[in-house]
Parts: sequence; C-alpha cells; structure tokens
Amino acid sequence: MNHLFKNCLSLLILCLCISSAKAQVGINYKQYEFGIGLDFNTPYTDAQTSKSSRSARLNFTYNATPFVNYVVEMQTGNLQGGDALNTTTGRQFTNAYNAVMLRGQLQGGEILDYSDGGVKNALKNLYVSSGLGVILNDLKEINRYSIKVPGFYTPGSDKSKQLVVPLRLGYEFKIYNSYSEPHIKIDLGYQYNFILGDGLDGFEAGTQKDSYAQFGIGIKYAFGQIATYRKPISN
Repeated sequence: MNHLFKNCLSLLILCLCISSAKAQVGINYKQYEFGIGLDFNTPYTDAQTSKSSRSARLNFTYNATPFVNYVVEMQTGNLQGGDALNTTTGRQFTNAYNAVMLRGQLQGGEILDYSDGGVKNALKNLYVSSGLGVILNDLKEINRYSIKVPGFYTPGSDKSKQLVVPLRLGYEFKIYNSYSEPHIKIDLGYQYNFILGDGLDGFEAGTQKDSYAQFGIGIKYAFGQIATYRKPISN
C-alpha cells in the first residue's frame, strides 16, 4: 500500500509539472534582441532640393515586456541635398553622418485586450517610439557659392555634433518559435528626426532647424534570459 501511495504521489507531481509547463507556453519571451536594418533617407534642410539616400543601422533592445521596449540604435550613412547648377543659392551637400539614439517604444499589445483576436490582435504589434540622440555631421561634399547669383555665399561648418529627437511609428511582424515565444521580428517603420541645430547640411541659413525622415526595414533576433508576461503573447 505504501509503495502504491508513493507511485500515485509521483504521478500526481508529474502531472502538475506537465500542466505547469503547458501553462507557460505562450507567455514567455526573451529579454534581449539584436537587430540590423536599412533606411532610405530624405533630409529637410536649407538646400532648395532634397535627394534620397541610404543608411544602415544596428540596434540592441531590452524588452521590459513583449510590448514595452528600450532601444539603443546606431546609424551610419549619407544625407544628400541641393543642386549647385540649377538652384539660385547653389547649395549642395553630402553628409556622411553617424548617429546614436536611445528610444523608448510602446506597442499596442501593452494597453489593448487582444484576447478575442480580430483588429485588436493585429494592432498589438503597432508601436510608437521616441527618445534622444546625438548626430555627428561630416560634410564630405559641399558647395557654398551660387552660380546664378554672383557673390552669393552661404557660411557654415563642415563638421558638427548636435542633439537629435527621433519620433518613430512602426509595426513588428513577430515570428514565434515552437514554445510560442517571439523569436524573430521583422520591423517596418517611418522615423522623423528633429535636429536641435542647423548643421545637418553644413549651411547656416534661415530660421528653421534641420531634420531628416527615414523609411526602413529591419530584422531582430531575440536571445538571452527568459521572462514571463501576464497574458499570452501569440494570441
């Protein structure tokens, strides 16, 4: 009888463990991510025209929850604008810039009840993000003189360092592993970067601060310590 009781107790404990393990499926997530991405840039500066250019980015993310994220991002690439031959000011530039930004990110899933699926379930991966960063401007090509207006010259600096405020709207397509944990993420986003200065194009002109917009795509890989969320993630 004692032997039978021990076997039943062991079986009960095993069932409880299996039940507990099953209950964990779908609510676990990894707290860290590494990502890479490609952006297409459009500057808004003192040059009379803008040109599209590209940049690359690396980012590291800490996931406080699956839908509350803190992102450290590094960008490197070119910003281009102006036309030395066909504009009255003659302003033209190529900025080989580098930037580092820290952003907080809030996804819809943190505040929405998506348990019933439908539209709310689709919106759970929509996010807004903002923060603060530093951009290092390095003007590799610049024209300060006007061909069409003799004597017209625009002063400025070929190198500068300025604060930048990023504002981002995006969507994450989450790919889940066999434990229903977010494993790989495809990130699509539009980001507008407000420069707290006038050095993005190397020209000191006008009263408006410089800025640049980005449309980009990236991929993130989750790794590291596993944490538990309060509700299923892949509902």
